[in-house]
Parts: sequence; structure tokens; C-alpha cells
Amino acid sequence: MPFRAHLEVRFGDIDEAGFVYYPRLVHYFHVAMEEFFAHVLGVDYPTFLAEHRLGLPTAHLEVDFHRPLHYGDHLEIEVAIDKVGRTSVGWRYRIFRPGETDPATEAHLVTVNMNMDTHEKKGIPDWLRQQLEDYRGRAA
Repeated sequence: MPFRAHLEVRFGDIDEAGFVYYPRLVHYFHVAMEEFFAHVLGVDYPTFLAEHRLGLPTAHLEVDFHRPLHYGDHLEIEVAIDKVGRTSVGWRYRIFRPGETDPATEAHLVTVNMNMDTHEKKGIPDWLRQQLEDYRGRAA
């Protein structure tokens, strides 16, 4: 079963219409990735950045908005891995309200492993590749 991060929509996340302002959803995806690192991979993202000197900036992003999300909504953000390349990771996110079976939002992101000192792309380390592939197999 895929990992799900839990968030609540805050007042500062909404627009004049009362919906989550769309750039905030991209932030939610990153929060879910950080939670994934801590709870699934066993390394928190600040440690990944500071001690491993690696980062995963987004190189590609596609989002489909099916239904608006509102202030106070409790969200479950499902994290899936669809591909682990030599230097990149394909991520799939789906945002649900608890108890719903159809996602309100779906996204596909591609991140590229980057050396934090040189800002150049770098091969995904074996330890990370193995954990991502293991999760991909378990969560499928």
C-alpha cells in the first residue's frame, strides 16, 4: 500500500474563492516527499540535504485538478514511485480527502538528483536507489 502523508488546509493556503491556491498544492507534494523520506526511507530530508549533500529539485511537473480543496479540509497525499532512472526519480501524487476513493488532485513530478555543492546532476546513490525500488515494488 502506498505511503500517505496527512495535512490540513490552512487559511494562508486559500484564495479569494475559498479554494486551495494551486501553487500551494506543489508545496503539499514536497511536504509529502519529505514525510516519505522520514517515514519510508528512514532519513529525514534535511539530513539528506546537509549530510549526504544531495537534493532532488523538480525538473518536470504535471498536475490535474479534479475537485477544489477548501480551508479546513484534512488531506491524505499518496506518494508513489513510477520510475527510478540513473539520475532521476518519477513521482506520482494523489490527494484525497479521508474516506474518498477518487482523488481531488493528481500529479506527476520528475526530480533530478543533484550534488548540493556543485549543483550538477549526479547518479542516484545505490542505497537510495535500492530503497526507492523496494518501495516501488511494495506499493504497486
